[in-house]
Amino acid sequence: MPNKPSRGAAAVVTGAGSGIGRAFALEIARRGGSVLCSDINLATAEETVALVEELGGQAWAFKCDVSKLNQVEALAEEAERVLPGPVSLVINNAGVGVGGKPVGEAPMADWKWTLGINLWGVIHGCHVFTPKLKQLGYGGIINVASTASFSAAPLMGAYNVTKAGALALTETMAVELAGSGVSVTALCPTLVKTNIKANGRIVGESSKLFDRLMDRFGMSPERVVNDALNALDRGDLYVMPQFDARMIWRAKRLVPRSYARGIGLINRFGVSRLH
Repeated sequence: MPNKPSRGAAAVVTGAGSGIGRAFALEIARRGGSVLCSDINLATAEETVALVEELGGQAWAFKCDVSKLNQVEALAEEAERVLPGPVSLVINNAGVGVGGKPVGEAPMADWKWTLGINLWGVIHGCHVFTPKLKQLGYGGIINVASTASFSAAPLMGAYNVTKAGALALTETMAVELAGSGVSVTALCPTLVKTNIKANGRIVGESSKLFDRLMDRFGMSPERVVNDALNALDRGDLYVMPQFDARMIWRAKRLVPRSYARGIGLINRFGVSRLH
């Protein structure tokens, strides 16, 4: 029974075609694991497989829309077919970005699209794979949430809700899985240099601000992934790779009223000065 879930894992990674998901697949391979790379875009998943194979690792590609339970069930069946052993590590990473309009103005279509992928995708992954891991008696799950799960960033209502749900689900599972041999970790970064904007629906001034902040403060997905896998190995429930994420976490809990007022003032008066 492995002491560290990230080492020598038989892994499933969703959203593995780029960004954080691709970085997870590559790092798991470096740690001696094999990876089923799932993505809604099969071609990009296959690109990730090729990169894993260049490292000397084993990987397979599979097309999956995580918002559909039957497709996640098919993903689990494919994992049992191709991986050299039972699934011991699941990375629920697939996600999209949306923002730029306040609650009441953001289109319902954006809400449904974001909830389907960012929240239901994580729910489906946990629902399908958790019983298998419990039966195995060891392994781990990383649910990719975000600092948005607790930061209450304005003009990001749908995104915030999905990530808060992913965080709450992870916390619940940590209680339910205590003593089972299965670890669960919530990854809560701030800005990570991925293509989430290109594949998302971030509009208006928020789009310009996102670009500026990403260029200035974005962290590489490789660093984020390394921190997340190490945290899972330690049995940590939360991993916040960046300093600003940890500061927001503390401020929100220690001075919630002042935090909300401060963020509100920045939204009202400060954003335009950043352009």
